[in-house]
Amino acid sequence: MQEETLRERLILAGIQEIEKHGVQNFSMRQVANACGVSCAAPYKHFQDKNHLILEIILYIQERWHAQREAIVARYAGDPRQQLIELSMAYIQFLLENPHFRSIIMLRDDSMNAQASRVKSGISQGTQQIIRQYCQQMHMPPDVERRKTYVVRSLIYGAALMLDNGELPATPDVMEAIRSAITREFDLA
Repeated sequence: MQEETLRERLILAGIQEIEKHGVQNFSMRQVANACGVSCAAPYKHFQDKNHLILEIILYIQERWHAQREAIVARYAGDPRQQLIELSMAYIQFLLENPHFRSIIMLRDDSMNAQASRVKSGISQGTQQIIRQYCQQMHMPPDVERRKTYVVRSLIYGAALMLDNGELPATPDVMEAIRSAITREFDLA
């Protein structure tokens, strides 16, 4: 296994700092302290706090997009199946990376405009596939909005309930979640 670079350690410590204190009280000093480096060390990798926050979002986005692109390619030409598989993979991604949720769920007004734009890109690809599927099925825009809302609610709700132990991560439960998501794409 490849050892983490100081840059990656700073990013991961930055995620923990945002989890604990939010963007408003984010401290480069605390990030450096968590990594056991001088207060000046983060500035060798990041211009300032906003740049580190942007890099944190890009780090998370890069990890999700690699998985997303593999699923999209595997189910090319079948947006319905892409959406089902993307939904299930995103739940797994959130379970495997619970520390990413604090960033993914941040209110956009708590960060600068550039970071906010990049953060919205995490879900843009999936939203485009939802739009493509709804258009292919001749669903009106209000149905598309409802489907987007319901499926995102299912994803985030399932991830939260699985993570906090409210739902056991058994094959039966995962199949029930898959069925709920599948049913939503079958309804007009």
